[in-house]
Amino acid sequence: MKKPFSQACENNKDPILQKLLPFFADVTQVLEIGSGTGQHAVHFANAMPTLEWQTSDLAYNHDGIISWCKEVNLSNLKLPVVLDLNMDTWPISGAPAMYTANTLHIVSTKLVKQFFVGVAEHLATNGKLAVYGPFNYQGEFTSQSNAQFDAFLKERDPESGIRDFEWICELAEGAGLTLVTDHAMPANNRLLFFKRQ
Repeated sequence: MKKPFSQACENNKDPILQKLLPFFADVTQVLEIGSGTGQHAVHFANAMPTLEWQTSDLAYNHDGIISWCKEVNLSNLKLPVVLDLNMDTWPISGAPAMYTANTLHIVSTKLVKQFFVGVAEHLATNGKLAVYGPFNYQGEFTSQSNAQFDAFLKERDPESGIRDFEWICELAEGAGLTLVTDHAMPANNRLLFFKRQ
């Protein structure tokens, strides 16, 4: 099959990697929640050979992720497991770290809450969480392009949309996580680092 390709992933993979390298320096395994095309997984696993990068997504995205994984054949890059945020039990438990990119504004409000319920249950003690995507601050868009993107998302699904940074931090806190860093990233995105104490 033809590999799926996202230009946004191609553009943001290096800036994200530069921030992940020190944050994940002491980590042995990362569970990526919503691996999408698989581009991030390949890039990050290649750059961080000492950690195991576990891909996951809904079953219908697996063929694309597998095609990326098989092309590079990295021993630390694991083929996708089925992870649906509606599931009570995730396929990986006690993960030392988790990473998700461009998911929280795509899924419904209910599933954002479910995401943090899952993190609370399946992230290891002292575990780390990295969340990438656009966020609003004090209910305000950080750019005109983000406002337009939000309108596009809501037209497709009224339950989706760019989330408030403060709400995400509140949900994270409820899951036993503390915000460590909020990095400004290119194209009006952010990279949030949380740690479980």
